[in-house]
Amino acid sequence: MASVASKKILGASLRNCVHVAGILNFLKLAERYGYETHFLGPAVSLERLNEAIREYDPHMIALSYRLTPEVLNKLLSSFKEDVEKNRWQDKILIFGGTPPTAEVARKTGLFNAVFSGLEPLEELISFLKGKIEEEKKDIIPPQNLIERIEFKAPYPLLRHHFGQPTVEDTVGGAKEIALSQTLDIISIGPDQNAQESFFRPDEMTKEQDGAGGVPLRKAEDLEAIYKATRCGNYPLLRCYSGTRDLIQWADMSLQTINIAWGAVPLFWYNQLDGRSDRTLIESITENQKAMNWYAEHNLPLEINESHHWSLRDAPDTVAVAAAFLAAYNAKEMGITYYVAQYMFNTPSQTSPIMDLAKMLAKIELIESLHDKNFTTIRQMRTGLASLSPDPDVAKGQLSSSCLFQMALEPRIIHVVGFSEGDHAATAADVIESAKITQGVIKNFFLGPPQMLEDSKLKDRKEVLAKEAKYLLQTIKELSSGKVEDPWIDPKTLSQAVQTGLLDAPHLAGRPHAAGKIITQIKDGACYAIDSHTGNSLSEEERISRIIN
Repeated sequence: MASVASKKILGASLRNCVHVAGILNFLKLAERYGYETHFLGPAVSLERLNEAIREYDPHMIALSYRLTPEVLNKLLSSFKEDVEKNRWQDKILIFGGTPPTAEVARKTGLFNAVFSGLEPLEELISFLKGKIEEEKKDIIPPQNLIERIEFKAPYPLLRHHFGQPTVEDTVGGAKEIALSQTLDIISIGPDQNAQESFFRPDEMTKEQDGAGGVPLRKAEDLEAIYKATRCGNYPLLRCYSGTRDLIQWADMSLQTINIAWGAVPLFWYNQLDGRSDRTLIESITENQKAMNWYAEHNLPLEINESHHWSLRDAPDTVAVAAAFLAAYNAKEMGITYYVAQYMFNTPSQTSPIMDLAKMLAKIELIESLHDKNFTTIRQMRTGLASLSPDPDVAKGQLSSSCLFQMALEPRIIHVVGFSEGDHAATAADVIESAKITQGVIKNFFLGPPQMLEDSKLKDRKEVLAKEAKYLLQTIKELSSGKVEDPWIDPKTLSQAVQTGLLDAPHLAGRPHAAGKIITQIKDGACYAIDSHTGNSLSEEERISRIIN
């Protein structure tokens, strides 16, 4: 197909139809892909349309009609005669309308493509990139993360976790999701038995089967899920990492589901959070080896780190510093494409403006690491604990959170099911949550407000970045110059947790952690506070009480 930059689209809403939003959105999308567009307006007569086709000589003619199907049938019969009379069969004709009017348009045999508004965004993008209606059955979107992002740009990929209490239900649900064409990435969520003891089945606890996810027990379970999703829009697959035996998990995931990217922690999945019996130093060491494995296999990597601190009510400064340490370790272990996850609404009482400030501080520190060998992919998500058990309220919360996330130009949105405050998402819940998110994204691209210009946001972001740098420097100095790079040294990193430089209230009583910090939400942000006065502590004040 020739370059789209030289191609023109003529658009119009026919005869008595004054509804233009749909066709204008399509033309705006076409412009993003290099087309020159011209819109004739609403209620355009066939005479005016024919005149404009001769005058403008478009490559493509886009028509819209959203009123009575019977009237449209007569209009299109007349237009078909005009097309044959003027020998316009070489032009690409497309139609957009409601499902009933779209059905009328299909029956005429006049159009190369017909859109009813029910199609996934990928279908429109594929069409604009040169795929016509007759070829759609053969379209398989790219099957690696970087190409898939480019394929859907500027729109973000949508990801959702999924795992039912049985393998059979998970296989069936995954197929249903793939056929819905609502998600680009399905993240398989194994149960805790699988995450901790997949390669040590004798250690599994029977009563924990199916707890928190799908009870994967053999590689063939993953293969079955993968096979079930080779339909619809062929979503990418990935899987939660184990909480030990991470390299074995990674290798199996690559062989069975062609894992789109890996995800491991830096400080977690050990005695700190009770998800395995690894010590902190042991887990950091193994986690780094897993990072290196992904690097050697040229796979993108996500590190589940910063939000784990915020989930335990750590101050925002600790979360920002942890976000940098995670990215820094990924880079030093050889990762080229780093999937940086930014979880909003965590802690749940964080305000949208302070959320954006915290994420911008993380972005500043993380993306300062960019060079020709290391780049990050922004992934935004809603905080799981922030969703109401009332599904209608939760749908509103999901929509609101997604709107603010879009301000940071994500390449991936990790959709969180609205149902999670009450129950793990079923396939139907996943599809509905993805469609809610699609609606937010669609409206956002019509023209968003300039949320990032808020003065309070800017001030908070600057403070957080400055204080996180101070904390990071203090961590570096723990080694007293005895190690080459303290930020990747397991002993130094472990010491940062043991001393309380990296701390969270929920870590009280946990092995290897200080658990002494007290935090509080003030003006929508999470601060460390003085237990006696209730005043917020600067990072310098907090650290001085630990070091001295």
